[in-house]
Amino acid sequence: MGVILDSSVVIAAERRKTTVSALTRHITERIGDQDAALSAVGFTELVHALHRASDSAIRERHRAFLAEIAAGFLVLPYTRETAYLAGRVDGQERARGFVIPIIDLMIGATALEQGYAVVTVNLRHFRMIPGLNVIAL
Repeated sequence: MGVILDSSVVIAAERRKTTVSALTRHITERIGDQDAALSAVGFTELVHALHRASDSAIRERHRAFLAEIAAGFLVLPYTRETAYLAGRVDGQERARGFVIPIIDLMIGATALEQGYAVVTVNLRHFRMIPGLNVIAL
């Protein structure tokens, strides 16, 4: 088994000025020795933040942190099978009256497909995905 880090975990670590190695240690302390990865969708969110930075100093800090994250964690793809799974979950949950934000749905579907849990700071949306193991960090 392994875990997918939600972008909220990475963003919170960067905001606290935590190093990537310290983040990795913290995750290992919380979940044990398991594979940890990012989803391609979550990685896209991190790249988006880089390009939205308001000035060059912030952009450079984001770029350096993102480069370390990219070097330290596998990025799992969003595949056709993942899309089918996300679409099924979305349809079933909307029929029950639950709307899961699309980005969180896509990250959660990636985790489900891999048999992984999601490590997040944002529990609410991920807990709406049936069968998904959600770990608070």
